[in-house]
Amino acid sequence: MRKRIDIEMGVLSLMVVLTATSVWAEPLSIQDREAITRLGSAQGRSENEITPLLDHVSKAGERGLPTESLLNKMREGLAKGVEPKRIDPVLRQMTSRLESAHEVLEEEKGRGISEGNRQRAVETMAEALARGATVDEVRELSRLSQEGRHKATQEELAAGAKSLAVMKEGRIPSKDGAALVGEGMKQGYRSSELLDLSREVKRRGSDFEEGRASLKALREQVSRGERSDRLFKDDDRSGSGGGDRSERGGRGDRGGREDREDGSRDRSERQDRSGGGDRSDRLERPEKLDRAERPERSDHSGSGRER
Repeated sequence: MRKRIDIEMGVLSLMVVLTATSVWAEPLSIQDREAITRLGSAQGRSENEITPLLDHVSKAGERGLPTESLLNKMREGLAKGVEPKRIDPVLRQMTSRLESAHEVLEEEKGRGISEGNRQRAVETMAEALARGATVDEVRELSRLSQEGRHKATQEELAAGAKSLAVMKEGRIPSKDGAALVGEGMKQGYRSSELLDLSREVKRRGSDFEEGRASLKALREQVSRGERSDRLFKDDDRSGSGGGDRSERGGRGDRGGREDREDGSRDRSERQDRSGGGDRSDRLERPEKLDRAERPERSDHSGSGRER
């Protein structure tokens, strides 16, 4: 009787594992394959050139990685007329980041981080790593977040990592940025609030760097429960975070441009989850590459001919 129970439990465990694998795996559908093959054909690419790329994406899905960003990168490259052999290394780099994101999220899940929206968490974490966050920083954020009563999810941890990466782009020291983001996570900041906080800090990066504003004071505000949309109200009413008016104007123009870039990047994520903002992931049209490689003309006549 006991042996029979053990066998039944073993079968049940195997079924659970197989079910979980099928839930997370995202193999390509026939429709996806056909649509991308048609797109490649319209650009003069043979099925033999496209199939290895599709197989790579399909295998990534079978390993439980999100495939949407990889598919979109393929579509982008083919639509621009990029050769499949140049798309391949970009897909491999993106897949490597997705794998790293998956691994660190699973590691922190074992330390008490809740699962949440797994696909979005992996994609956001992959972008965070592409933008400069490190695995050690992610571990520190996870540790800090668990010091509070709020139980953070993998999606919030990924958003925290991306937020820290954005702050570092504004020359905020990693330790200070991690302490601020970690405090926000402890206070139950949603993913969108963490990202809003990071953009505002990045926009005021020179103020923090030159001592006109204090990250410690900002962290204390967060620890008192102030939400991200209230933290900079006074600064916005006064026109900036400090300094004279001419400095504010310069920083405001630069900050506005950075905000627009971040906003545009986030809109593109929501539309197609392209997998990250790293320049190495970008696929340029062949004619742009050709122009970049052409030597400058030696004269100003427009002919460029030797006399």
